[in-house]
Amino acid sequence: MKIAVLVSGGVDSAVVVDKLYKEGHDLHLFYIRIGMDNGEGDCSADEDIEMCTLIARKYGLPLKVVSLHEEYWDNVMAYTLRTVKEGLTPHPDMMCNKMIKFGFFEERWGKEFDKTATGHYASIKEVDGKYYLATAADPVKDQTDFLAQISYSQLSHLLFPLGDLPKSEVRRLAAEAKLPNAVRKDSQGICFLGKINYNDFLERHLGTKTGPVIEIETGKKIGEHRGYWFYTIGQRKGLGLSGGPWYVVKKNTRDNVVYVSNGYDTRAQYGREIPVEEMHWISSNPFADMDNIPADSSEKTESVPVAFKTRHSPEFYQGVVRKNKDGGYIVESETDVQGIAPGQFAIIYSPDRSLCLGSGMISLPANNKRKRNRKHHSESTEEECRPSI
Repeated sequence: MKIAVLVSGGVDSAVVVDKLYKEGHDLHLFYIRIGMDNGEGDCSADEDIEMCTLIARKYGLPLKVVSLHEEYWDNVMAYTLRTVKEGLTPHPDMMCNKMIKFGFFEERWGKEFDKTATGHYASIKEVDGKYYLATAADPVKDQTDFLAQISYSQLSHLLFPLGDLPKSEVRRLAAEAKLPNAVRKDSQGICFLGKINYNDFLERHLGTKTGPVIEIETGKKIGEHRGYWFYTIGQRKGLGLSGGPWYVVKKNTRDNVVYVSNGYDTRAQYGREIPVEEMHWISSNPFADMDNIPADSSEKTESVPVAFKTRHSPEFYQGVVRKNKDGGYIVESETDVQGIAPGQFAIIYSPDRSLCLGSGMISLPANNKRKRNRKHHSESTEEECRPSI
C-alpha cells in the first residue's frame, strides 16, 4: 500500500515506520508543523524535525514538513480559549486529532494515499462489515479517548500499527532496529506550549482577575484566586490553600467565584449523572434504530449499557446512556465519578471495553446552563478568542 505516515520525532511513530517498511509498503513521511517557533511558548520543532530527518534517511524515505499553523490556531486554540473563558474545561488534543491530523491534513495530503498511519495506541476492528475504533493492548497507553471525535470516514482511512503492542515492546523494537530516538523520552503536556506553563499561557491571552475562593458547605471565603479560567472541576493541586486537601467543585463565571470542598472523600466532588450534549457516534448510533420502534413496543428501550471514561486514564466506569426528549443524553454511572468537569468529554465504550463508540461533551447542569456557542468543533467566529501571535 501507499501510506502516509505522520511522524513526530518520537519513538512511537519511528517504530511505525520501521514496522511498515519491513512489511514492504510504499511510505511517505509527513511532519505537521503547528508552532510559530517565536520563542514565546509555541512548539519548537527543530529538534523533532531533525529526528524525523534521521528516520527518513535511515530508510531512504521522503519526508515532507507541512504547515497547519493557521488552521491549528484558528480551530484548536480558539476553541480552547473560548471554552476556558466560558468556565468550561477544553480538550485540545481531541480537537487536534479531529480537525488537524485527520481533518486538514487528510484533505490536503492524506487523500492521495491508500492509508494514513500514526503512532497512536489504538486499534481498528471490523464488525459485521463495519470498522470500529478499538482499544489498544496496552491499557495505560491506550489513546482511544483522544480519538473519540473522529468521523467514520476518517477512521476508515487510518492505520494504528502499535495497537497490539505494549509500550515496553515498542521500546524493545526501537532498540533492536537501532532507531536514533530509541531512548528519547515521551513528550509530555500540550505541544503548542513548548516550555511555557499552561497557566502562564492562559494569563498571556486572558489576563488575570482576582476573585474569592469559597468553601461551598459553609459559604465562607477562605482565599482568593487569579481568575476562574485557571481552575477546573476536580482540581486539587495549585490552589494555594492550607489545611487540605481542597478540591474545586464549582465555578460561578458571572461573579468570578471558585467554590471548593475539603477532604479526600467529600461528597461534593462526586456524582453519578453526567449530562452530555453534541453526542458523536463514530461508526453507529445505538439509539438510531429505536426511533422507528413504537413507544409501546417491547423492543423499545430507553437506555444502552456502556463502559465510559471522563478523563485520560486506564480506568473505566460502567453504566448506561439514556437519551433525553430534547435530544441530549445522560450517562448514568453505577459508581461515583470524581470531578465531573463540564467542557470535557464522556468517552463511550462497549460494555466489554473493547470498542470506542464515540463521545459527547459534558454539559453544565440543567439549572446552570446559559447560552453559549455550541459549534465548538468548527472555526471560531469570535475575534476576541483569536490568540495574539
